[in-house]
Amino acid sequence: MSTSPPSNEKSPVEERPKHAHRHTSHMDAETRAIANADAKLSNPLRGIPHDRLMMDVEIFAQERGLTHLLPELKKGALVAQDSSCHDRLEIFSDEEKRILTEEVTHRWRQTPTLYYMVVMSSLAAAVQGMDEAVINGAQIIYPTQFGIGSGSKRDSWLVGLINSAPYLCCATISCWMTHPLNHYLGRKKTIFITCMISFLTCIWSGLTNTWWHLFIARFFLGFGIGPKSATVPVYTAECSPAPIRGALVMMWQMWTAFGIALGDLIDLTFYFIPDTPGVTGLNWRLMLGSAGIPGLVVCMQVLFAPESPRWLISKGRYEDAFNELCRLRFSRVQAARDLYYIHVLLEAENEMKKGRNRVVEMFTIPRNRNAALASWVVMFGQQFCGVNVIAYYSSNIFLASGFTQVAALASSLGFGALNWLFALPAVFTIDTYGRRNLLLFTFPCMAICLLITGFSFWSTSETGRVAGVSIGIYLFAIFYSPGEGPVPFTYSAEAFPLYIRDLGMSFATATTWFWNFILSITWPSLILAFKPQGAFGWYAAWCCILWVLILLFVRETKGRTLEELDQIFAVPLSTHAAYGLRQIPYGFKKFVLFQNPVPEQLYEFESESEVSSTGGDEKARKEVKDDVERTNV
Repeated sequence: MSTSPPSNEKSPVEERPKHAHRHTSHMDAETRAIANADAKLSNPLRGIPHDRLMMDVEIFAQERGLTHLLPELKKGALVAQDSSCHDRLEIFSDEEKRILTEEVTHRWRQTPTLYYMVVMSSLAAAVQGMDEAVINGAQIIYPTQFGIGSGSKRDSWLVGLINSAPYLCCATISCWMTHPLNHYLGRKKTIFITCMISFLTCIWSGLTNTWWHLFIARFFLGFGIGPKSATVPVYTAECSPAPIRGALVMMWQMWTAFGIALGDLIDLTFYFIPDTPGVTGLNWRLMLGSAGIPGLVVCMQVLFAPESPRWLISKGRYEDAFNELCRLRFSRVQAARDLYYIHVLLEAENEMKKGRNRVVEMFTIPRNRNAALASWVVMFGQQFCGVNVIAYYSSNIFLASGFTQVAALASSLGFGALNWLFALPAVFTIDTYGRRNLLLFTFPCMAICLLITGFSFWSTSETGRVAGVSIGIYLFAIFYSPGEGPVPFTYSAEAFPLYIRDLGMSFATATTWFWNFILSITWPSLILAFKPQGAFGWYAAWCCILWVLILLFVRETKGRTLEELDQIFAVPLSTHAAYGLRQIPYGFKKFVLFQNPVPEQLYEFESESEVSSTGGDEKARKEVKDDVERTNV
């Protein structure tokens, strides 16, 4: 049950108790420098006078060979600086005004090319899920054929090693190849290469005849999983318009869950395929090999998809970037706006990075270190809540509870389907209830579900044991999908300041893949040593520990501006931990005793007038309008 008050809830001054703890978030010099950098990176065009802005656009067009686009670039720069200026300025045509207005009022009305890109990215996410899931069904068959199915300690470690091989590759090698691949090849070619690797290694896995050969094939599968998991969400974000960018990026998690369900369905379908003369284990070979087919489809799709405009601009290919933006947007003014805005943003980012050791600053500056700790907690928690134990080994778990092999595969499909279906509302709940509140509510529920699953193995009735295991696993999926499923990547993407966000996400991604490897390699030996009751109890205990870590160290980020996030993460760790402990009695009074205690407001933000003035903004807008009207006279 959540013990955190809603982050946007304000208590009137007259109702504030005298003993209330409040933290006025005055930033130190380092954090203020980060806040200033974030303020500039949030909109580098803010506060630039009209004449200077138009002069900058002209210089930009001349230097980049885009003088033939100068009228569109000038309009685009004005909209990039102030998204509502088209309503006030006469230089915009009625058609341009309509398109720019509908971009906000009808945000899901987008070009066919954009939706083609969304379909391709969603299929790439499904490839990811299938790559992870098909081993679930294959592992109840291939160990016996390879002579490692005795259930001994040695064989348990070997099965875990084979299953975890891709994630070992992700954590140690392939995730760290993401930057060079994207830098030199671009987003499209990186997606093409990683999906082709997925296709080839899946086929390779189906052709192996020894356990060590299968381990090698699955290890190389990691070269397709790691960079793809980091590239596709970035590619989606860079091609998407701002009003729907967050929702589209979150679809990565949702369609990965769909891929897991599809992989479970494939396992069930191919289980019934009999061996043919000269081919032993045709069913598990088809399970592993079929996971590569969607990857081949993505390889063909990506040939016709647009390249990331941001990557093209970073390589100085401005004309190509404008052409791609014209495919992704309805009007040339929108394309020009995004082209110029991406350009000035990249220039500002490059300026911010000069002379700074960003890796060191991520851990030495308290604001950054607090964000890294919170990100580590939610990423570690995504693995050690135990979800991938079920995703990778549910067939074995159901078998151990008394199911037949067919029933175990069908039950695994039920888990995959629930995991996907309950990921759908996460797009709305994550911004309604907040990241921290969702985690604080769902982690105790997941712990209870794991205990139900584990303790059901003590039942002497096969019917009761099967029912208890199924209920525990299915309820676990229902609580995981809207909480710890989508939160970690969303949270990590917004917790870090902009100038180290790419490094922060690399750190977060490597964290989740490393612990994924640890989880998947240790489960077979863990269940052998602790029995199912102890193994599920182990991860239930971790859910309780993670609840405490989230309460103490994870800060709410829902609905906060960049400047507010800097102040939130600037609050000292001890201060926030003490605040978390004080929320326990608050939650007990509110949710157990049904009282109405006054929620504590930890943050008292500095006046936004220190960054910008509303009156000044209005004055600037009036000056721009007057300048434009004089220009048109």
